[in-house]
Amino acid sequence: MWGTFFYKVMPFRLKNVGATYQRAKLTLFYDMMHKGIDVYVDDIIAKSRTEKEHVKVLKKLFLRLRKFQLKLYPEKCTFGVTSGKLLGFVVSEKRIEIDPDKEVRGFLGRLNYIARFILQLIEKSDPIFHFLKKHDPCVWDKEC
Repeated sequence: MWGTFFYKVMPFRLKNVGATYQRAKLTLFYDMMHKGIDVYVDDIIAKSRTEKEHVKVLKKLFLRLRKFQLKLYPEKCTFGVTSGKLLGFVVSEKRIEIDPDKEVRGFLGRLNYIARFILQLIEKSDPIFHFLKKHDPCVWDKEC
């Protein structure tokens, strides 16, 4: 079995795959960029000021996705929201804030850096690690 082979999905182990994937997305959505659609690697954001305009933008987006046989993962899609997480930030109509999950991770990273100088710091900061678990709701109490 010899011949030319091609990937059906993008293999993310290759060296330049991120840039190649971004360039492909920009090429596919070039006429829609900054006019209701923004693309960053595997994130596609449809934005609008009104619900009616939003439906038009989504329709154009879905037609383009179908034309190039691109698929979305429904569990990763969110529609009709006024705020959401994007590239480590929480973006809303009024402001852009640091994602609280990333803020906790950053704080724990700084704690980890100084842990060798403070006795039992990691054990004492264990309750904070529970904030990072998505399935386990955390209640802030005296132990924290």
